[in-house]
Amino acid sequence: MQNKHIKNSGMTYGGCTTKIARALKTISGVGGVDVSLASEEATVQYDDKLTSVDKLKLAIISAGYGVGAGSSAKKSESKGGCCG
Repeated sequence: MQNKHIKNSGMTYGGCTTKIARALKTISGVGGVDVSLASEEATVQYDDKLTSVDKLKLAIISAGYGVGAGSSAKKSESKGGCCG
């Protein structure tokens, strides 16, 4: 298992962290997820044989949030699917 810290943007309240965590947990190979509103970061434990960092970032983007600069996935134009 690998651990990855992914910066995300667009979160404005606790419901946003839940939405991101749910999106990440649907990915095969993800073992644990912790999303912090204060640090705007998701910490994901995953099996690199079953998934990739790009798939993790795409799940965050699909949930309506952005991912940190320098990522290989596109940054979302949305300001947060649940938060407006």
